[in-house]
Amino acid sequence: MRLSTCEQVAIRGLRYNVRHWGPADAPAVFLLHGWMDTSATFQFVVDALQRDWHLIAPDWRGYGASEWLGRPYWFPDYYADLDLLLQHYSPNAPAQLVGHSMGANIAATYAGIRPQRVARLAMLDFLGLKPPPEIDAPTQIGHWLDEISEPQRLRRYVDHVALARRLLAVNPRLTRARAEFLALNVSRELPDGGVEMACDPWHKVASPAVYRIGDALAAWRKITAPVLMLHAEQGFVNQRFGRDSEEYRQRTGCFADLRIEWIADASHNLQHDQPEAVAALLETFLLP
Repeated sequence: MRLSTCEQVAIRGLRYNVRHWGPADAPAVFLLHGWMDTSATFQFVVDALQRDWHLIAPDWRGYGASEWLGRPYWFPDYYADLDLLLQHYSPNAPAQLVGHSMGANIAATYAGIRPQRVARLAMLDFLGLKPPPEIDAPTQIGHWLDEISEPQRLRRYVDHVALARRLLAVNPRLTRARAEFLALNVSRELPDGGVEMACDPWHKVASPAVYRIGDALAAWRKITAPVLMLHAEQGFVNQRFGRDSEEYRQRTGCFADLRIEWIADASHNLQHDQPEAVAALLETFLLP
């Protein structure tokens, strides 16, 4: 297993934890984790890479060892956080971004906002959300008001062993060793000895703003970098849109330079299920 090191960086008034793998003088690649996850989620892909890369993986605000707000989050903050992270680590060159799920959402929108700052973009099992059509702005805001009036909590586990058992039950594709690694590295120990995922529970509160796919499509159309999409056969993209629906073609058609690969025997967390396949495809796509 390749060892990582972490450093704390001040980003927009918050303490950000940033994980690094590989030599600092190797080609840089940013790894952006998804919702209710942390930077350590990419460990298995990192271990499967064949050449040297400088892999830079932040814990987003409210995740892992980065600072938590303890209150509702505003999604556009992630675009601004990413902008400052790239200024810090890649001030003079466009960056290579690899994002999973929410991380791909952030990276793809950012790549449309700042196309000159992104050299290549890999999106792991994400092609936008598909909210129920009956949800309008008043309904969404009402849900938000109801949720923020209640304390937010995460599921607690007796210990890391219990969390590993839960991860195996949810995803039978995991090996026991990988489940045990995740249980130790994407969680935190509580004062009473219990364990919970290392994510601020306020992330469970949905945004008061209705998700508008048209906004995402507009950003994607402005991306100039080559884009690689890795879809899991049993992942969210296939579940939401299928492989050949009109909506799937409409969304993928927004990208000017797009390559799509499907990962067999993989669920949404394809970086856990098939890290060797993910690593191989990334290395053929990324710039040396």
